[in-house]
Amino acid sequence: MSESTSTVISEVDYEAVKCLLGRSPRGLTAISVRDTKGSPAVIQVSPLVDKKPFPTLFWLVDKRLNYAIDQLEARGVIAQFQERIDQSDALQESMNSDHQAYIALRDQLMTSEQKAEVEQLGYTAVFQRRGIGGIENFSRIRCLHTYYAAHLVVANTVGALVDEYWQGENKHFNHLS
Repeated sequence: MSESTSTVISEVDYEAVKCLLGRSPRGLTAISVRDTKGSPAVIQVSPLVDKKPFPTLFWLVDKRLNYAIDQLEARGVIAQFQERIDQSDALQESMNSDHQAYIALRDQLMTSEQKAEVEQLGYTAVFQRRGIGGIENFSRIRCLHTYYAAHLVVANTVGALVDEYWQGENKHFNHLS
């Protein structure tokens, strides 16, 4: 896995992301994570798209990884993880910290122009209380894809649970190869 925080999106990167999404990307600001071949795996999206808050700062575009996570969700892994979290104060505290760190990172990555627009449009409070994937309840899992995309940029609790689950299935699973 390699990371890129470049805000200049090359035509090659743009076309690769367009192909991976099956449509033109909206709000694309950077390639945050690349697979081992250099292809985009996680993109960074503008906090505002079409003057509305975009809930997902990091978007998972790697098709193989998306499919693997689809399979986990289809097996009911979200419910399994949620049960673990519901029974553990430590996991709940860790998730709260993850969301707070995500909020701080989103704020740090916003330009002064974006912050001014967020304020002008009246969304400041939204950005201060919504974490990974736009979640407001920091102890709930809504979608593994959003947590895992964020995890590949900055490790988080749910992403670590996914990694742990995959290690239990196959210790040699390399999801970004």
